[in-house]
Amino acid sequence: MDQLPCSPKEEIEGLVYFRRLCEKVRLMAAGKLHHDLHANLGKAMDLWACQFLGVEYDDLAERIRAGLTDEEVFSWAVENGSPRDVNEIAWWNSYMRNVGFRDGLSQRLVERIEESGLGERADNIRTMFDYIDADEGRA
Repeated sequence: MDQLPCSPKEEIEGLVYFRRLCEKVRLMAAGKLHHDLHANLGKAMDLWACQFLGVEYDDLAERIRAGLTDEEVFSWAVENGSPRDVNEIAWWNSYMRNVGFRDGLSQRLVERIEESGLGERADNIRTMFDYIDADEGRA
């Protein structure tokens, strides 16, 4: 049975999206990740999160598949990647929470809303995070 990961808004150590990335990898390894999410696994927001942390997606995914908890994987990323201070994390969170709002992905957001049949709710979907939660039935 296909399963969806948690909301991208969920945080770990104050960082949005990382917990969702971990859940996607685990669900894929178990053969349970919703088929709509297969094509972008390790790409887009997954890749951005790894780039922000300064680690390779494949290395991170290997540790997730090995059974480390989200917290353990995050600690590994912090120890082995690029150090980030509180200001950089705040910037990252702000950026990620607003992707799709008056930026280079705005048109893609409009397309995704229409493709998903959520056009009647477009006024309440202003960012990709909003879209993901609406599309996956959380909002």
